[in-house]
Amino acid sequence: MPGDGDGFLPVAKPEGPTSHAVVAAARRALQTRRIGHTGTLDPFASGLLLLCVNRATRLAEYLHGLPKEYEAVARLGQVTATLDTEGPVVRESEDWTKLDRARVQEVLATFVGRGQQRPPAFSAKKVAGEAAYLKARRGEAVQLASVPIEVHELELLEWSPPRLRFRTRVSTGTYIRALARDLGEALGVGAHLTYLHRTAIGPFLAAGAPSPDEMEDEGVVASAWVTPLEALVHLRRVDVGPEEAARLQSGQSVPLSGDFSGKGVQGEPLAVSYRNQLLAVAHPHDGRIQPRKVFPRG
Repeated sequence: MPGDGDGFLPVAKPEGPTSHAVVAAARRALQTRRIGHTGTLDPFASGLLLLCVNRATRLAEYLHGLPKEYEAVARLGQVTATLDTEGPVVRESEDWTKLDRARVQEVLATFVGRGQQRPPAFSAKKVAGEAAYLKARRGEAVQLASVPIEVHELELLEWSPPRLRFRTRVSTGTYIRALARDLGEALGVGAHLTYLHRTAIGPFLAAGAPSPDEMEDEGVVASAWVTPLEALVHLRRVDVGPEEAARLQSGQSVPLSGDFSGKGVQGEPLAVSYRNQLLAVAHPHDGRIQPRKVFPRG
């Protein structure tokens, strides 16, 4: 691993393996147990997994809220139990033959913006302390409460009835399977997802990311490696000198003045750097920068 081994590795997950299997392969390839990720993908889905390595796992919460972008294909006229290709068809309709591209685009436009979404019964959402999909597999009725989501963009890429291919950028926690379900309901024909590819998480892209097999190649890993400071590019950055760095590193706050003036608002996280490396994630409070997570340097 590059440098001190703390950082992020974008990986292009293929269709088939679970996200957990990709993490396990990364642990073997990078020879460390401390690896997590910033958002799972279902086995049938492909695309970007952003792995957090070693102490970078402490930063996952600051990347969890980044919007995610997908390309997907929905099959109209068929509803499956799992809302994707993994489950049996439970309802069919031929009314998709009455739809045209203009009608589909009209309905797609209504999904853009903030709204509520009911997560799929076959999901990892907890119900009485147990994953919903475990209850659903046993045939138990699962009713999950709707959660707030935001669809930033939703674009029709191809209309090949009964299939439509679309691109979407959504807030974290949005289920694209549920989006396909709701789209099918809005069109009055039902639908399920047949293809899902995550193209981006925030500024990080699936294009060019190594495959799980390529994680054994040190050169490939080094080329794709993202440092903690680079990973927090979406946060306001504050550069400090040696005196401020020493105080922050020992858990003390420093004044929000001089070069810090105007950086951030009350409570907004800041990426604090020293000598072009991440020193801490801090929050401004009462005119000072208070470190929340510190990354010691020699």
